[in-house]
Amino acid sequence: QVQLIESGGGLVQAGGSLRLSCAASGRTFSSYGMGWFRQAPEKEREFVASISWGGGSIYYADSVKGRFTISRDNAKNTLYLQMNSLKPEDTAVYYCARRRYSGASSSMGEYDHWGQGTRVTVSS
Repeated sequence: QVQLIESGGGLVQAGGSLRLSCAASGRTFSSYGMGWFRQAPEKEREFVASISWGGGSIYYADSVKGRFTISRDNAKNTLYLQMNSLKPEDTAVYYCARRRYSGASSSMGEYDHWGQGTRVTVSS
């Protein structure tokens, strides 16, 4: 059974940085695309970033492009999201997810395993 455990969330001032991590159980982490999604209060969950199995393909939502960086370490079964220049509108619960396939994608329906989420709050 696949388990995804996010960490690294917290409270930060606008303009600050945070690094989220997602530790995955199982020996097949390196075979799958991975993604980060977020859900702000009273809003629907939305795509943030995605990375293919080997890191060769990466997609970002327009709202985070140039500020966030997704990466992965397959030797450590860990996915990362480096978030810089944070804005109050980045406040949300951030979820990592494993895609059914090896490539990257922004389509939420293609992800079949989800973590419990880590909360990020950006104060103005």
